Amino acid sequence: MLITVLKSKIMRARVTGNELYYEGSLTLDPVLMEAAGMLPHEQVQVVNLNNGTRLTTYLIRGRERGNGEVILNGPAARLGYAGDEIIILTYAQMDHDSAASHLPVVVQVDADNAPLEA
Repeated sequence: MLITVLKSKIMRARVTGNELYYEGSLTLDPVLMEAAGMLPHEQVQVVNLNNGTRLTTYLIRGRERGNGEVILNGPAARLGYAGDEIIILTYAQMDHDSAASHLPVVVQVDADNAPLEA
């Protein structure tokens, strides 16, 4: 039997923009994706700390490294605005023994969405 566990999360990233007329997704700075071990097109859950909404979408790699972009696209653009703090979560399926020793990757960011040293 497999169980679903937290794989990684980016804590308190700030939304930097919205693209309503774009197919749904979350555009994320490649530096953040790499720090959290997240992949393009990977499913993510986005939790908005400002308004309590939760959404499930997928990742799109941002075009520029290190610019801190976190952009809600498509219908997700209505669920958060620039400046909102969000948590970005990924999950993995594992057998019980693997899950018992698994530690998720947790990335803290500064006010510009740059990863902080652990």
